[in-house]
Amino acid sequence: MYLKKIALSSLLLFSAAAVCAQKTPYARILTHSHNDYVQKIPFWGAYTSKMNAIEADVFLSDGELFVAHEKEEIVPGKTLKSVYLEPLYQQFKRNGNQPYADEDRSLTLVIDIKADYSQVIPALIAQLEGYKDMIDPAQQKKPVKIVLSGEQPPAAKYKDYPEYLSFDGRPGIAYTPEQLKRVAMISDDLKNYSDWNGKGNPPVRDTLKLQKVVQDAHKLNKPFRFWGTQDSYNTWLELENLGVDWIGSDHPELLSKFYKERPKTEFVNTKKYEVYVPSYKSDGKNTRVKNVILIIGDGMGLAQIQAAHTANFGSLNLAGIKHKGFSLTKSANSGNTDSAAGGTALSSGEKTNNNYVGMDSLGRAIPSIPDELYGLGVRSAVISSGDITDATPASFYAHQPERNWSDKIAADFPSSHVDILIGPNRKSFLENSDKNLMTKIKQKGYEYLPELSELSTAKPGKKLVLLADSATRPVLKGRGEMLKNSLEHSIRLLSGNKPGFFIMAEGAQVDYGGHDNSLPYLVTELLDLDQAIGAALRFADQDGETLVVITADHETGGLSLLAAEQAKGRVVGHFSTNDHTNIMVPVFAYGPHSNEFTGMYQNKEVFHKIMKLMSAPSKKAK
Repeated sequence: MYLKKIALSSLLLFSAAAVCAQKTPYARILTHSHNDYVQKIPFWGAYTSKMNAIEADVFLSDGELFVAHEKEEIVPGKTLKSVYLEPLYQQFKRNGNQPYADEDRSLTLVIDIKADYSQVIPALIAQLEGYKDMIDPAQQKKPVKIVLSGEQPPAAKYKDYPEYLSFDGRPGIAYTPEQLKRVAMISDDLKNYSDWNGKGNPPVRDTLKLQKVVQDAHKLNKPFRFWGTQDSYNTWLELENLGVDWIGSDHPELLSKFYKERPKTEFVNTKKYEVYVPSYKSDGKNTRVKNVILIIGDGMGLAQIQAAHTANFGSLNLAGIKHKGFSLTKSANSGNTDSAAGGTALSSGEKTNNNYVGMDSLGRAIPSIPDELYGLGVRSAVISSGDITDATPASFYAHQPERNWSDKIAADFPSSHVDILIGPNRKSFLENSDKNLMTKIKQKGYEYLPELSELSTAKPGKKLVLLADSATRPVLKGRGEMLKNSLEHSIRLLSGNKPGFFIMAEGAQVDYGGHDNSLPYLVTELLDLDQAIGAALRFADQDGETLVVITADHETGGLSLLAAEQAKGRVVGHFSTNDHTNIMVPVFAYGPHSNEFTGMYQNKEVFHKIMKLMSAPSKKAK
């Protein structure tokens, strides 16, 4: 299900940043556009990417400072002044005498002297005289800092140059306190310490050397930079782990994007919850299945589960389940299913077209599990932590060709065989175009409850629990245990039914986090879902005749994990899309006949397996 109020994402970004604020190794990172002059668009690409440093190699030729990597590569007109100093000065003035419009963003121009520093530096100073109101700390509160790198004068000569010039220091030099004041950073070639290619971790013996040189710089209260590093997400994360402060890249746009998105792609948990340890007494036994609890993590794939497992310091209720399989999710008309077709396959055992809710691929209404089980006296509940008229929950009670027809989906509810419906979106019911909808619902014997708390004292019977939208706000915004509580209330109300019960509980907002490419959003929703899973497992053990099945309608986001530290509850991810993927999703089963859910099969088979075990007349698999 897709997040209908997408404006929420900006609020979530703030909340995510707050969640991660305690441990953010990236917060100190300064970004550096390495060899910027070789970019297709020098200066501007790095500047618009808001790099903290832009590096230009310079040669002195015929009295002019040119930017080039080799002297033979000098191009007429491509000078330090025209490519860097002039456009930078214009931007500085346009921003009200600061490097960026964002006043908290610093900028350093690193001038790498390729040869003849004794001639280059005087020529540079002469040129910089025209920009002193941009670079001189004595004139500006937020100047552009000038740092000289490459071939440099001995530290003893630093005092001979204007104070607005700083220098790129090197490890192992015994700087005096006065000289150290002129050192902007300590830098060195990575190859002096390791042949690490940026993949995986550096060898342990090299890691110790790399950490030491960084720590030595920090003892001098100076930031550290390696050059000669690979350009990849993994490299940047490993450099962070080493304590490096400046990270350089030949792809400033990519590096900028990586750090700009970090509040949404990194999650650090601060509190572990204890998981339920199953007894396994009925697990996999060839005994009666009286009740089924189907839990759907919308958009939940293996990477999402791994992220949550890491975030809870290496434990999940889900991890205690022994019987696992894989579900293939393609729809009838697309390789990538949506929640409507995916939900319908799970609820009705039919592959259908995307957007179709409770209908086959020809647009004909098909019965869902609650409908099929009703004749056997089995009673059903449908729960969602998202919009109760959205595609996945709707597929268990409605029949419409368009998943977005919330009004018509709600109007289908009185004709369904769902006894308990819990979720938000009152408007679609209370302000439905069918003005008599609530009257029809009450005539069908439903009690309307506007608050979840009212279920705690409610007597068994049909319930329509329409929650305020705020009651199902994201976990990051303080939703609480709505999903777990809804499941426990439904179990209590239905467990007295002798023929048994069926409950579908959906963790809708795992999907929302995937669509928003927000790892904090996604992980906190999956951890919430997992606690509902713990409640289901606990009841299954107490009851002995309850089968718990956990799966997803599809994977959302194409999530991959870049870093996972169980000891810290920290995970860093990367999303390849903001949409659904065709990646198969896991199926977990616990209780009697749970072993029948192992293997790899089409998603519609989940329906057929459930129907077979509950002894209902099942449609033939197609």
